Amino acid sequence: MNNTEMASLVRLALDSYVDIVDKISDPRTTDWPLMQSPVPTILMVVSYLYVVIILGPRIMRDRKPFKLKEVLIVYNGFQVLFSLFMLYEHLMSGWFLDYSYKCEPVDYSNNKKAIRMANLCWWYYISKLTEFADTIFFVMRKKDSQVTILHLYHHSLTPLETWVLVKFIAGGHGTFSNLINNLVHVIMYFYYMVAAMGPEYQKYLWWKKHLTHLQLLQFTLVFFHSAQLIWTDCGYPTIVFVGGKQLILPVRQTTVNPSNAPYNAHCSNCRRSDDLIQKMMQSIELLSHDVKYHIQLSQLNSNIVSNDLPHNPALEQLPVYTVEQLLKFNESLQDKHK
Repeated sequence: MNNTEMASLVRLALDSYVDIVDKISDPRTTDWPLMQSPVPTILMVVSYLYVVIILGPRIMRDRKPFKLKEVLIVYNGFQVLFSLFMLYEHLMSGWFLDYSYKCEPVDYSNNKKAIRMANLCWWYYISKLTEFADTIFFVMRKKDSQVTILHLYHHSLTPLETWVLVKFIAGGHGTFSNLINNLVHVIMYFYYMVAAMGPEYQKYLWWKKHLTHLQLLQFTLVFFHSAQLIWTDCGYPTIVFVGGKQLILPVRQTTVNPSNAPYNAHCSNCRRSDDLIQKMMQSIELLSHDVKYHIQLSQLNSNIVSNDLPHNPALEQLPVYTVEQLLKFNESLQDKHK
């Protein structure tokens, strides 16, 4: 393939991408800052990774760690206020008003409340970019043990994920996870702010041991709220539920590994939390297959009744997952997690 053919192929791929995006993207957010193309966000993520993995450690190699006490107090205080603002907006844009906690479609209209929620989704995306500073401060303070693979995974994935949400589904069912995340961040960044004030304020942080359970609760609430999309169809894409399973990684990062979270420095129940997360993942995998089984079983029974068929269907009409298959699947999961 010569250069001309390669250029034509690339041009065709780009034209196809633009055509698809124009058809399925949210027209309300197209002209908003950073929303016309994913390239700026991707470049920011790549730059972030370069700074915290290569450039930052190289600059800090022969330097003493920065203290950053005042900077951390101001930064964490800002994040508390920013999260409070977004928490309030999530409630007043739908979740405290008329949003359904069972299944809520995206309102693509231009009415005031729908635009308010879409605008909030954009600010939530921006907030994930500001959180790059978390890692940069770790590097400047030479807290290298806290810059883990999972930490980098989380902070580089969320800007890309939230960009997609603003671009295509700015509102609806998926914003519940944003709401819960804002609530957790208010508490988390408040802890970081007080902790940055110095040892004399540690006596006011007696509740830090409960932050581990708060993170687990966040994951559980978001997962089971998203899981409703499997059996409830309101027009919201079920792919969000699949993506929601990725939450286990940042949850594991912030609750299980003591070196990754300051509030867990003296965690005595980290191993129990690790075991709990593994059991939750096992239950989640089984639940998803169990739900598929019952959905297909109900569809089969519905067809039998509506078509007045005998109640002893042929083998090829049976659901994909039988009870016996589910039990074997559960056994294989238990073996895998031993």
